[in-house]
Amino acid sequence: MSNETALRDHLVKLLTSGWAHVTPEDGIAGVPPDKRGARPPGHPHTIWQLLEHLRICQDDLVEYSRDSTHTSLDFPNGYWPESDAPEDEEAWEASVAAFKNGLQEMIALVSDPMRDLFETLPWSEEGHTLLREALILADHNAYHLGQIVQLKKALGVGQNNTGEMPEAPPT
Repeated sequence: MSNETALRDHLVKLLTSGWAHVTPEDGIAGVPPDKRGARPPGHPHTIWQLLEHLRICQDDLVEYSRDSTHTSLDFPNGYWPESDAPEDEEAWEASVAAFKNGLQEMIALVSDPMRDLFETLPWSEEGHTLLREALILADHNAYHLGQIVQLKKALGVGQNNTGEMPEAPPT
């Protein structure tokens, strides 16, 4: 396996696996509707706000990585939802599906051997590369998925009958 292929494989695993973080699927799974907009004391965001923030930022990074005409949203307000909770189950499911789809789109970009991970994106004035955007996405997702896990714990979501969070599977 070439170094380039290995790097692409590692990027995909970094974006999807539980090497050192919760997986995206496990992070957002199992949140009951009545907890999606709950804000426990000491927590600045709800699970809904974090999920939407992840989706919005991920979409922005993916589009920036592949489209020279992409215009980013106003920072920071454009990257956060206005509401604390989803309007309904359909809104939650649509956000989860869009988040998963956006992640697959970044995976497709970094997996494409025709895309040079190290080449400066022609529209970037700061020398940004696809590799940089994928690493930012992995880091950003891990950070906020960790916040979701903490919120789930504070809200008692996903706890077993001992009051403790279930152990993570071995990696």
